[in-house]
Amino acid sequence: SPNFAEVKAMFIQEYGAAQKDTIILLHGGGLSWWNYREAAELLQSEYHIILPVLDGHANSDRPFTTIEDNASEIISFIDEYLNGSVLLIGGLSLGGQILLEILSQRRNLCSFALVESAAVIPSRMTNALFAPVFGSSYGLIRNRRFARMQFQSLHIKPDLFEDYYRDTCRIRKQDMIAFLKANTSYTLKDTIRESSAKVHICYGEKETGEIRKSAEAIFREIPSCKLHSLKGLYHGEFSMNHADRHADAIRQIIHEG
Repeated sequence: SPNFAEVKAMFIQEYGAAQKDTIILLHGGGLSWWNYREAAELLQSEYHIILPVLDGHANSDRPFTTIEDNASEIISFIDEYLNGSVLLIGGLSLGGQILLEILSQRRNLCSFALVESAAVIPSRMTNALFAPVFGSSYGLIRNRRFARMQFQSLHIKPDLFEDYYRDTCRIRKQDMIAFLKANTSYTLKDTIRESSAKVHICYGEKETGEIRKSAEAIFREIPSCKLHSLKGLYHGEFSMNHADRHADAIRQIIHEG
C-alpha cells in the first residue's frame, strides 16, 4: 500500500490496514488530525482510517486558499490512491464544510457522510472583522496563558491542550485569517442535491443558533438526509470529547446502510 504520510500534496495520519474499507475524517479549523485521533484508534481494527491535515494548518505544505480548493485536493487524493471512492467521510466545522463541498463536487465519492457542526449561513459582519481583529491580536496565540483561556472557551477536553497549543502556534496569520473568513462565508451548492451518499448531519444542543439553523438548512437541501441534535454538547465536543460515542455513531451509520 502507498505510504500516505509521504504524499506531498497532503500530510496524512493513517490507522488500520489498507485493505479494509476506508474512512476519511476532516478536522475542524485551527485544529489538526488529532481532532479524530481517539476515534481513529477505536475504529482501526475494523476500518482503514485516514486523517488528512487541512490546508493552512500545522504540517500542511499548502496555504489555505478556499474550501472549494481543499475539497478538490481531497477528491484528487481519493482518485489517485483510493480507487475513486471511500466508505465514509466525516468532518467537523471547517472540515464539515469541506465535506459538504466534496459531496457537491462529486456525487458518488463516498457511501456515507457524517457532517458535524458545519455552518452554511454566511455572517458578513463576522467575516469583515476577522482581518483587523487577528491582525492586531495574532501574536497572543503564542502566549500560553492566553492560549489556555482560548482553549477552555472551546470546551475541548484538557488532555488535548498541548496538541492544540503546539499546532495553533504553527498556523500562519494569513492562513488563519483565510480559513476563518472562508468558514463564515460558505454556502451550499445546488449540486449537493445530486449526492448519492447517505448523509447524517449533527450539531450540539448547546451550540450557537447559527449552527443549528445551518444544520436545518442542510437537512432541507439534501434528500433523505438525517438530522441529529446532540443533547448537552457544545461545538466539536462530539468528536473530540466523546470519541467513543462518535465511533459508535460511525459504526451504526455504516451497519444500518
